Amino acid sequence: MSETWMGLIIGGSAISIAMLMVIGHYRRERMRARMLRHMNHHESWHQTHGRM
Repeated sequence: MSETWMGLIIGGSAISIAMLMVIGHYRRERMRARMLRHMNHHESWHQTHGRM
């Protein structure tokens, strides 16, 4: 293989791995934000309806 093809293969695999990591990070952040909204909703419900 020529050096150009080798560079393209290594670069393409690095970009693919980076994309997978970015997608995983994005999904974790979305889940974290959803969980924080959920917790905040329950605390505000307790403040308006009193604690048992």
